Amino acid sequence: MPPFARENNLLVYKGNNFLKQRLLLSTLSGKPVKIIEIRSEDANLGLREYEISLIRLFDKITNGTKIELNESGTSLYFCPGLLHGGAFHHDCCTQRGIGYYLDVLIALGPFCKTPLNITLRGVTNSKESPSVDHIKGAAIPVLKKFIVVDEGLELKVTKRGMMPGGGGEVVFKCPVKQKLRPTQFLKAGMVKRIRGTVYASKVSPAMANRTVESAKGVMLNFLPDVYIYTDQNRGKMSGNSPGFGVNLIAETTDGVFYSAEAISNTKDEGKEPSVPEDLGREAAYRLLDEIYRGGCVDSSFQWLTILFMALGQKDVSKYLTGPLSDYSVHFLQHLRDFFAITFKLENPEQDDEDDALPGAQKVLMTCVGIGYTNINKRVI
Repeated sequence: MPPFARENNLLVYKGNNFLKQRLLLSTLSGKPVKIIEIRSEDANLGLREYEISLIRLFDKITNGTKIELNESGTSLYFCPGLLHGGAFHHDCCTQRGIGYYLDVLIALGPFCKTPLNITLRGVTNSKESPSVDHIKGAAIPVLKKFIVVDEGLELKVTKRGMMPGGGGEVVFKCPVKQKLRPTQFLKAGMVKRIRGTVYASKVSPAMANRTVESAKGVMLNFLPDVYIYTDQNRGKMSGNSPGFGVNLIAETTDGVFYSAEAISNTKDEGKEPSVPEDLGREAAYRLLDEIYRGGCVDSSFQWLTILFMALGQKDVSKYLTGPLSDYSVHFLQHLRDFFAITFKLENPEQDDEDDALPGAQKVLMTCVGIGYTNINKRVI
């Protein structure tokens, strides 16, 4: 959706869609943004609690940010300050998983003044947003490709927290970088191994074991190198709500990671209790679908690749992806609004049948980076 209006350097948008994208790009570009008519026609007006928690996180990671919110919460003015980073705690709203907040930190972390050392508390695994395991398996490898030296980069789950009560805890550390390197990644390779984690909190250990056997039963039809760990949590380490789930990660010969997840139903959803065998098969089929989509990045984090390509040095970056998600398409549109950068999108040529790319339709993304530099990091 294009901006509703431009007032000098201020971008004005309507509605609550893609709030996170707009605040993220506003922070990186330094351009203030105003969002109006946020759920103005809903019975429950304005910003939700999880969105306000996200705005607080932006405020904590920056210095000098100006935020104005009207009484009904239907209008937000956001004028970003400098990215400061540092060490702090943040209590995430349990309406969304920690992943909803964590992917913002992964995008902003390299450009802070001081390295990030953040403890996030809340729901570690939820259906509404990528889980911490999904981010660790698929988003962190993307970040490593662009920052090159990943010393000091860490993402660790210290406590599990399931929906709806939460109670989980995650520690994220990220080094700062002067600039990102341009990257060309055109070959995904073949899947060589599958790893996974089945986590269970406040439920019988048999649930986890049954889920492992079910997921392995599907994946062993395609690949012999399959290993799935179990993460049993009890007492204080298990959060405030019962639940279990499985995260699977496929690694290719060229260092591409695909990830998929399935999580048990909660009482609040009003659905039948999840069966471990069904959950394991669901996660396995989702991973197979992700592998079929192909490309050199997991579909959930195409937007992160797009961002780092755009912010790279003034050189050509190329990336092969699977079909672009709706979220990625809107991210490209917002990048054009904030940074005036456009991508070249094309179908990779398949003249030779031997070189034909298996799976769904691929997209070759090409751009010249804007040469974004971390002005907060001093060059020694």
